[in-house]
Order: sequence, then structure tokens, then C-alpha cells
Amino acid sequence: MSGGLVALLDDVAALARIAAASVDDVAAGAAKAGAKAAGVVIDDAAVTPQYVSGADPARELPMIKKIFWGSIRNKLLIILPALLLISAFVPGIIPFILMLGGTYLCYEGAEKVWHKFRGGHHDAGEAPAVERGHDAEAKVVKGAITTDFILSCEIMVISMNEVATESIWVRAFILVLVAFAITVLVYGAVALIVKMDDIGLHLMDKDSSRSKRIGELLVRGMPAVLAAITFVGTIAMLWVGGHIMLQGAHDLGWHAPYDLVHALEHPVESVPAVGGLLAWLVNTLCSAVLGLAWGLVVLAVVGPLMKVLPFGKAKEAKDGHDAAGRRQSENHQG
Repeated sequence: MSGGLVALLDDVAALARIAAASVDDVAAGAAKAGAKAAGVVIDDAAVTPQYVSGADPARELPMIKKIFWGSIRNKLLIILPALLLISAFVPGIIPFILMLGGTYLCYEGAEKVWHKFRGGHHDAGEAPAVERGHDAEAKVVKGAITTDFILSCEIMVISMNEVATESIWVRAFILVLVAFAITVLVYGAVALIVKMDDIGLHLMDKDSSRSKRIGELLVRGMPAVLAAITFVGTIAMLWVGGHIMLQGAHDLGWHAPYDLVHALEHPVESVPAVGGLLAWLVNTLCSAVLGLAWGLVVLAVVGPLMKVLPFGKAKEAKDGHDAAGRRQSENHQG
């Protein structure tokens, strides 16, 4: 990815390298690593809120808290040790790991787009997960943590590449700092987003007419905001997944797609003032289109299997319908 955001991140990383010569190496390394991963952090913050949209307000923060700690476990207990071992002994398999994660994101994003055009992914009358019981809510949280795992892998790999010249212990310490800082940033933002309507209700109870107007605006606008975030989250999955595949193919020797995307960037790079931004947008659009195309291919192969495998989504749907039937029976008896 060139131009725009990444050019800015490269400048930040360069400044961090200069700073590392005169200040604490760990602090400079963490700043450098975090800066290069900032693009994926934005995607992570956009993807996550869709998992708690529709949940009972009383369960939103508890669900986010579970996803937060799941993300910390992903980064520190699984990804970090694995990456340190891989970077030390078999660094050549890192591109394949990233491409596997990219394929998962492309599949998830393409599946959402496919079902959206087919009339919706969920049943129209399906209740929020929390209203369908603890098991359903646990599945939503598990799905969010699984998606976070893929994004966290990308964040941690990018960060590790930026401090690859450091000793293994300095690398480990830097990545721990980055993991905590990024996770707090992402899920702090997610918590604020999903609780904006509650903030609006609180402001509407104030005596100030200005506070009441702001509160009313927040309450009325949040459904549209959450819907927009869900849309952005889907695009983010396709964007990140597509870019991982694009970069991975280039690193493995298939340069044509990568070179084509950069050729499409060149005509807009020279536009005064906004050339870098336009080039970044072209790269992002191409990555998202590639992600959607690859995701649809994977969906065509995996989709039929998921309908028949005992752990597939057909089983999840059946379990959901069975649970709904039991609730209706219990309500009738009550």
C-alpha cells in the first residue's frame, strides 16, 4: 500500500528511528511499531461494533469486555509467542500465515455481502443474541474474538517487522506494549460508539436546552451510525483481506496484481495537495474488490460444505430455531 496514510505512517516510523538513536530504544520501537500498524487498527475498530449491534444495552459493555480480554489473550498468549518462535526459526512461513488470515477475512466479508443482496444474513424476526440466551451471546463473542484474532495477527506481524533488528527480548517487550496500547485504543473506541445512545438519553435529562438537543440528535442518529459502522466493518474485512492477499502474492513472486494496482495509482499521485490520498483510495478500492472476488470464490467452495458439516452454520441455524421453539413453548406454558 503506497501513498496517503501509509506514506504518513512511513514518515512516523522514520522519525521513530531517528529518535531511537537518542532516547530509550523500547519506547521508540513501540512508537514505530504502533505507527505502522495504525491502518489495521482502524479496520479493527470498524469491524468490532457490528458484533454487539442489536444486543440489549445492559449486555453491550459486558460483551465488549469479554472481547477485549479475548483480544489480549489472542495477542499475548498465542500470537506473540508464535511469532517470536517463527521469526527465529522459520520466518519464511509468515507470508502464508498472513494469506490464510486474509482468506478468512475475504470469506467473512464476501459472505455478508452475498447474504445482504439475497435478502439478509439473519432471519428477519431473529432476536438479539442476548435475548436468545447465554449460548447465543457466547457464540457472538466467540465470533468477534475469532475475527479479532485475524486482525491481531496482522497488527502484530506488521509491528514485529518494524522492530525486526532488535534483540528477541526487546522485540517481545515492544510487542507487549503495542498489544496493550492498541487493544485499549480499539475497544475504548468501540465502547464509546455503542454507548453513544445511552449518553444521548442522559443528556436529554439535563435542564439545558442545548444538552437536550444534542442528546436527541445522538439518540435519533445512533441507529444510522451503527448501520454505517456495520457497513464499514464489512468493507474493512474485504479491504484488509484483499490487501493481505495482494501483498502476499507479491512477496511469493506473483507480481502482476500488485504491479497493476500501483499502475492504477500513478495517474492520481500527481494531483496537487490530494495526490497521496487519492492514490491510497485507489489502492484501498482495488484491495476491497480483490478481497470480494477472492471471498466469493472461497464462499462458493466452502459454503456448500458449511451446510452439511456437523460444525457448520446449518447446525448453528438449527440450534437457533430449536432454542426459539423451546422459548415459545415455555412462554406458552407460562
